[in-house]
Amino acid sequence: MDLLTKNKVNSTPLTPLTFLDRAAIVYGDSTSILYGDSISYTWSQTHRRCLQLASSLSSLGIKKGHVVSVLSPSTPAMYELQFAVPMSGAILNNLNFRLDDKSLSVILIHSESKLVFVDILSLSLACNALDLFPENMQRPELVLIEDDTLAPHQIHALPNNTYEGLIAKGDPNFKWIRPDSEWDPITLTYTSGTTSAPKGVVHCHRAAFIVSLDSLVDWSVPNQPVYLWTLQMFHSNGWSYPWGMAVVGGTNVCTRKLDAPTIYRLIETHGVTHMCAAPVVLNILLNFNKAEPLKNTVNVLTGGSSPPAAILTRAEELGFNISHGFGMTELIGVIISCAWKRGWDRLSAVEKARLKARQGVRKAGVAEVDVVGGNGESVKRDGVTVGEIVVKGACVMLGYLKDEKATAQCLKDGWFYTGDVAVMHEDGYLEIKDRIKDVIISGGENLSSVEVEAVLYMHPAVKEAAVVARPDEFWGETPCAFVSLKDELKETPTEKEIKEFCGEKLPRFMIPKTIVFKDELPKTSTGKIQKHVLRKVAGEMGSLSLSLPPPQLLPSRI
Repeated sequence: MDLLTKNKVNSTPLTPLTFLDRAAIVYGDSTSILYGDSISYTWSQTHRRCLQLASSLSSLGIKKGHVVSVLSPSTPAMYELQFAVPMSGAILNNLNFRLDDKSLSVILIHSESKLVFVDILSLSLACNALDLFPENMQRPELVLIEDDTLAPHQIHALPNNTYEGLIAKGDPNFKWIRPDSEWDPITLTYTSGTTSAPKGVVHCHRAAFIVSLDSLVDWSVPNQPVYLWTLQMFHSNGWSYPWGMAVVGGTNVCTRKLDAPTIYRLIETHGVTHMCAAPVVLNILLNFNKAEPLKNTVNVLTGGSSPPAAILTRAEELGFNISHGFGMTELIGVIISCAWKRGWDRLSAVEKARLKARQGVRKAGVAEVDVVGGNGESVKRDGVTVGEIVVKGACVMLGYLKDEKATAQCLKDGWFYTGDVAVMHEDGYLEIKDRIKDVIISGGENLSSVEVEAVLYMHPAVKEAAVVARPDEFWGETPCAFVSLKDELKETPTEKEIKEFCGEKLPRFMIPKTIVFKDELPKTSTGKIQKHVLRKVAGEMGSLSLSLPPPQLLPSRI
């Protein structure tokens, strides 16, 4: 046995790029991409176009290890580039098209990008970002992604190359460049930078391969689903589903608009069966005043922040079958999911929603997940004792580009430390209570902002809610709730009414002591509420106790 070890035959590097070769054979005549009223490709066409594009990238001097960036919404070109760029040997860098020119410039400089594919509507943004480069620094070349579904645009300075032009020049028989090792980088993805400067997360071919397959199995995705891109592909590599759809020969319904009327129309027109969506997108769909129950069930995988049970209940009333999971950019997709048990089907809608709001258990392809205390030991499985979620397995990033200190801070003691505070329930399912930085310590007690937000979302008038700490001279901190209300309300609730509503469902110390009504809550470019902005606003309000009579100690605190 000792003589029988790995060799070149049995240790070929894993890579998700092989999925496309197979799709061209198995699903060659099936629809791969739909976009607008005129664009429709089959898997054999998508395979050929990606080979041609990879060939042209090589002819432009792109080599193994170079970074190639993409600035585009979820269009057909964006989908094809998820394969074509790494097929040329380059490292794919998906950019957030909602960033400003300064942030974009910082990322392009840091990544040392050699080439940027840019959507026609983002061309001026890309040009402005390049203008911010130091004079002595070489700028990446731009390649224009045109779009015939848009009205003609006036462009003063056209790039030398266009997307379709490169495809036309490429060789359809190009031998795409395989990784030398499955630990070779395949993607460079920058975090949203909600609390600090964005960090460049590097993932390898092995991670993309395993997580893509694991995500299909865990979500029970069948062959040839119809998948709607309500999740932007730049968002954590589309949670691995660009590669995963090739495995099952799915139809990718691409769209650049993500408003409620568009999503509902695409669901009905194309018979959508699956979509991924952050809770903010679910909120958009549920608050659409013309929403009607769907004709067919649509399976939705949500994550990004803990969805309140009230949102889950409303979504399922409309015909969305919600699955819930947890992931991070550093984990290349959703790696923990609330695996459903048949026995739970007999429970009430409220109880099912409560269970689905939990993040759940590790997926089968993840080595280990735990919740640990400050001593590094597993917390009690009592649903009360909090700790930090830690992960190990192929899903974990190689590290942060050019940032050894930040890499060492989160990759330590054989684990990836996520920074998320959670409890472990008796049945082995974990539930996130907060980000470490968002826990409110009031009167010596840890208070979960997520739990308070979940109650606020139950109020029929509340559209969005975020809870942060406000300084308090007596208690140290007290919960401060920022709330936006639904449109077209017959009666607008007062601060007192919101507090009374919370008081019916929460201990006294968890009731928000301050309610701030806002038309819109500040969000990142990926739709997450920016709590660090709200914390600053709450901090500028000063101590609540200074403007109130001396507080009386409450029984729940003693």
